[in-house]
Amino acid sequence: MAVFSLAGLLRLRRLKEDRAAVEVGSARSRASEIAAERHQLIGTLTDHGHEARDVRGIAAISAARASTSTMLADLEGLRRTQEEIVARAEAEHRAARRATLSVEKLEERHDVATRAEELRAEQVVLDELAGQARARLTALQPDGGGPQ
Repeated sequence: MAVFSLAGLLRLRRLKEDRAAVEVGSARSRASEIAAERHQLIGTLTDHGHEARDVRGIAAISAARASTSTMLADLEGLRRTQEEIVARAEAEHRAARRATLSVEKLEERHDVATRAEELRAEQVVLDELAGQARARLTALQPDGGGPQ
């Protein structure tokens, strides 16, 4: 079978696609971590387990909630940024996949053409052998003619 001349390019494209898939997974994982942190902070904000008994308690609860609210706003910014990173990584992966597919289609066409050529060559040999067998059979006939 003939060697596919773009095999090296195909390997490179597959490597690039694999690397892009890893980046997508990493970006999605980080997005999940941020979502979990956000969920935990929201739980902290809605926690009513602390009852203030005096003014200092109220001030402490207020400060904690203000701090948590600030952290939640920061996490919201991180979430939006991470969504953009995920979207970019997914777009790069799709582009890498398309590039790989184009070369894979060329490889498939090459394989089909190579196989067809091999089958044609095999048929030529079979036809030649059949012709030789027919010629021998004809030569063995007493009247020199073909089978009657």
